[in-house]
Amino acid sequence: MFSRYVLKQLLLPPGVFFVLLLASWWLRRRWPRLAAGCFVLGLGGLWVMSLPVVVQHAARALQTEPALATDDWAGLARRADAIVVLGAGRERGDPAWAGVDQPTGVALERVRYAARLAKASGLPLLTSGGLHFGSPPSEAWIMAQSLQDDFGTSARWLEERSRTTWENAQFSAQLLKEQGIRRVVVVTQSWHMQRSRWSFEQAGLEVVPAPVGFLGVDNARPLGGWLPEVKAIWQNGQLLNEAVGLVGYRVFYR
Repeated sequence: MFSRYVLKQLLLPPGVFFVLLLASWWLRRRWPRLAAGCFVLGLGGLWVMSLPVVVQHAARALQTEPALATDDWAGLARRADAIVVLGAGRERGDPAWAGVDQPTGVALERVRYAARLAKASGLPLLTSGGLHFGSPPSEAWIMAQSLQDDFGTSARWLEERSRTTWENAQFSAQLLKEQGIRRVVVVTQSWHMQRSRWSFEQAGLEVVPAPVGFLGVDNARPLGGWLPEVKAIWQNGQLLNEAVGLVGYRVFYR
C-alpha cells in the first residue's frame, strides 16, 4: 500500500512536474536540450495546474450527473431504500478536538449533504470507508460520529473495510444485499460520481446519484481565473486522479 502511494504521488501531477524540474537540473550539463525540455514541461505543467480556469473546464468534463433538485429530496424514498455516503479521508489528531480524528473538509461536505437527504427522505444511512493507512478509527466511524454529533442523524450501518471506490461499492453492496436493499442513493463529490456510480452498478445495485461539491461552475476569480492559485493545484490534482481512475477501473475491474 505504501509503495503504491509513493508511486502514485510521483507519477501524477504535481509530483511528476517536480520530478521533471529535478531532472532538468540533473541533466543540465550533459544533455542541455533534454534538460531544457524537462524544465519547460515541469514549470509549464505547474502553471497550468495552478489556474482556476483549468479547474472549471476540466470539472465540466467529469461532472456528468446533475445535482438533485431540493424539492425532490423528500421523494427519494420512492426511488431508493438507503443512502450511502463515501469516505474522503481524515484529519489526524486535531488538538481543537482533543486529538480525536476528524473528517476532511471534503468528507464533511458529503456528510452534511447526506444528513440533509436522510432527514428529508427518512432513508437510513450507511457510511463507507476503511482504515486510512492501516490505523483506526475507520473513515466510516469518523463520519458516523460527525453525523450524530454535528447533524443529529444516526448511521444504521458502517462499512469499515474499503480502501478504494471499488471496495466501497463491493463491501457496501454485500452488507446492504443481506438486508434486502438493492436501490441506493450515493453521496460523493460531483467529479467522483461517474466512477462511483459505475462501481456500485457493477456491484449489482441500482444507483440514484447525489453529487455535491461542483467545481465546474463559474469560478468568479479575478481575470477569469487566469491567475495562479494554490487551491487550484489541489483541485486539478483531484480531477486528473479521477480521470485516470475512470480509465483504470474500466480496464482492471471488468
